[in-house]
Amino acid sequence: MDFKKLGHTCVVGMHWGDEGKGKIVDMLAEHYDIIVRYNGGGNAGHTVVIGDEKYAFHLLPVGVLNEGKFAVVGPGVALDVGRMLEEIETLAERGITVGDNLKISDRAHLVMPWHKKQDLLSEASLGKKKIGTTARGIGPCYADKMQRATAIRVIDLLNTEVLRDKIAGIADFKNTVFSAVYGDTEPFGAQMIIEEYKDYAERIANNVCNTTQFFHESMQAGKCLLFEGANGTLLDIDHGTFPFVTSSSTCAVGVPAGAGVPARTVQTNIGVTKAYTTRVGAGPFPSELEDEIGQCIRDRGHEYGTTTGRPRRCGWFDAVAAQYSAQLSGLTHVAVMHLDTLTGLEKIGICTGYQNADGPIPGFITDSSALEQAQPIVEYLPGWKEEIRKARSINDLPQAARDYVDRLESLIGVPIAIVSVGPERTQTLIRA
Repeated sequence: MDFKKLGHTCVVGMHWGDEGKGKIVDMLAEHYDIIVRYNGGGNAGHTVVIGDEKYAFHLLPVGVLNEGKFAVVGPGVALDVGRMLEEIETLAERGITVGDNLKISDRAHLVMPWHKKQDLLSEASLGKKKIGTTARGIGPCYADKMQRATAIRVIDLLNTEVLRDKIAGIADFKNTVFSAVYGDTEPFGAQMIIEEYKDYAERIANNVCNTTQFFHESMQAGKCLLFEGANGTLLDIDHGTFPFVTSSSTCAVGVPAGAGVPARTVQTNIGVTKAYTTRVGAGPFPSELEDEIGQCIRDRGHEYGTTTGRPRRCGWFDAVAAQYSAQLSGLTHVAVMHLDTLTGLEKIGICTGYQNADGPIPGFITDSSALEQAQPIVEYLPGWKEEIRKARSINDLPQAARDYVDRLESLIGVPIAIVSVGPERTQTLIRA
């Protein structure tokens, strides 16, 4: 795999998030000039392990770890400024400076205090029908973006008078709505929020720019872009398992709108998947294992959310969903993560299809109610006992592990170019 020939590249998750995209972006970043977050918000959780150091990112692009690279928060991101500044401060305490290398789109929409509160109030009101939101305010922020009149963008931070008027008016409106709809009795104090965001404005003013113009000028100058997708394809607002999805375009088709570049820009699309499948929160999951094997995978894979700490639901690899994601994003390469987690299992299942009372179901289903009724068709392959975390080439893997990767590749229909056998940078094997 010649990284220098990949051109502008996008990295996306192939299932319901938490696939290990952060590690792949970090590995690729040295070959690119600009690393771009184009969707989602603080509900993302990208983890990078370098030696004994572990870094968790929620809003900052993983590229901030690479000297001489620009990290960009694009216009499609729901930006929680306070949370981003906390990440910057945490990195500074560890000797990593984020300064002029960070650029923030003036068009990105801001996550405000009332968005987080609405997330909590709305979920509580749904009872057993909860969506499973991370309560970071992402959905309400995007909803206000579409509502327009109740939205605040990064550019508004730079005009004190506009910011003051918007916060005062929207806070008053939200107080009225929350009281009437949810019976909320703790109204927002607009002045406190105004002062808080005025402070944010001063701290990020030098980083704010027209990032779309920056992208185009950079590309004309021969610079190469790496687009870092947040969440996973099956959580896409349009193409995922609705309504148990997030509120942005999470697959590669979201890059043009989320960053502001032509659709023809991206030349390489890398899909990231675990060697099994996980999901956080509510929603259908046909290949889920609610038994000791599922718990074994959870414990061995440390399957607890980077953002929320919630235990992830675990199951066999869902090849039906993976093939759907590959087609949707036009994947050119696949990275398989956590292969080492499956070590020790006597046999390993792969979900190769779905069926219901009427028989086999053709292809993937995005309708959650129908997918909830689907039963997995599982194919089993022999497992392996050998520990593989010290492998440094594909040939170091036991034959059963190589056979498993080969089978995944044949089912997905896209070359598996990268295999990860551990969290650290060096535990990454290039297959093609």
